[in-house]
Amino acid sequence: MRAHEAGALHGNDPAPTWLPYPADVNALLEDLWSGSTRREADGELSVGGVRVSRIAEEIGTPALVVDEDDFRARARRFRTAFARAFAPHAGASTYYAGKAFLCGAVARWVEEEGLGLDVCTGGELAVALRAGFPPERLALHGNNKSDEELRRALRAGVGRIVADSIEEIDRIASLARETGVRAPVMLRITTGVEAHTHEFIATAHEDQKFGISLTAGDAFTAVARALEHDADLELIGLHSHIGSQIFDTGGFEVAARRVLDLVARVRDELGHTIDHLDLGGGFGVMYNSQHTPSPAEALADGIAGIVEKQCHELDLPVPHVAFEPGRAIAGPSTQTLYTVGTVKDVHLGGPHHRVYVSVDGGMSDNVRTALYDADYSCLLSGRTSDAAPAVVRVVGKHCESGDIVVKDEYLPADVRRGDLVSVPVTGAYCYSLASNYNHVPRPAVVTVKDGTVRTIVRRETEDDLLALDVG
Repeated sequence: MRAHEAGALHGNDPAPTWLPYPADVNALLEDLWSGSTRREADGELSVGGVRVSRIAEEIGTPALVVDEDDFRARARRFRTAFARAFAPHAGASTYYAGKAFLCGAVARWVEEEGLGLDVCTGGELAVALRAGFPPERLALHGNNKSDEELRRALRAGVGRIVADSIEEIDRIASLARETGVRAPVMLRITTGVEAHTHEFIATAHEDQKFGISLTAGDAFTAVARALEHDADLELIGLHSHIGSQIFDTGGFEVAARRVLDLVARVRDELGHTIDHLDLGGGFGVMYNSQHTPSPAEALADGIAGIVEKQCHELDLPVPHVAFEPGRAIAGPSTQTLYTVGTVKDVHLGGPHHRVYVSVDGGMSDNVRTALYDADYSCLLSGRTSDAAPAVVRVVGKHCESGDIVVKDEYLPADVRRGDLVSVPVTGAYCYSLASNYNHVPRPAVVTVKDGTVRTIVRRETEDDLLALDVG
């Protein structure tokens, strides 16, 4: 079948076969929305006890609306599930992956819920430190950390620095000596696992920028090099991350086996015991009705069984294991609220047509559809309707034909200018990847809880944009 010359999106059927025709186009599919999201008696959506019309009136749109109780509950659930599953052994730690979404309020929630925090740039580290996050519960990642970023982490007393190359091991040792500290280091190992996910978010195969190759033998060399720097480096463990939006434990099984084989080799040949293992995160979430993520408890029990079995076969004690969920905590806790503008019914030839619903945001606040071919859902959230369902494409206001927020979904056929539309599961990577394309200010992020709405990241203004233009 020949691809459409204007791009894959233009080759889609007007009504994709995977998209089920809704029995009720107004229905709230519970698993897609945060725990407190409801349809009120008059048909309007509310979250955290706050109606979407009130958010639109007080805050404006677009706005990312975070259900604080839901975010906290998901963080607690992961921490509790993994701690319980590994309790018979050396225990487990959970770090929230700040790259999914980070601001001062989120850092405080994570700290209060007993998780560590994973940051991967100096900017993310600055947010965490300003929020008062305990530095010993911070982890610093990154494939190309600057000397200044490493110095800041060492001076702050960050609990672990994840080294991404042999060159970086030497550099961290030198900077630790200069700073007068002994740096706590983990080594990120590339295990060669081909995760079943989008190419751009698979991180453990060989041909990419992250980590130290196990297959090429570099990982063993890196461990030996770190041990040579014992006066300046404390090698606290190994790290492995296979990718994102992973729905089963198969990839974790292969990665854990390969990393534990390395642990056994280090024991046998170097006489050193590695007693900490970080298996990363990347646990999948439900973006639409076709996704079936595993509960935190099932993931924890499955991975615990995998690690225990492999350690038994290698005659190794089960190490302390860490995990880094980000998307699975932040994603489902948040929805983005838009106001509808232009609505176009576009004829596609023959009996086919598609309704294009333009909203007041787009790829500047959610580039994931364009970047990762992500599939989102949406609902008419300001009201319900008796109109028949119609397949719509929710698009943004930017000068790109790929400016698509929701590729295909059913909305009431009478969707019109001024309506409010909510897109669920936008808490991870939407704001983090936001831009000022076409000089559009980034949206506000608000938290809702017990009938109260509070801004945690204010909306950008044109004055903010112009302040940077010093020419």
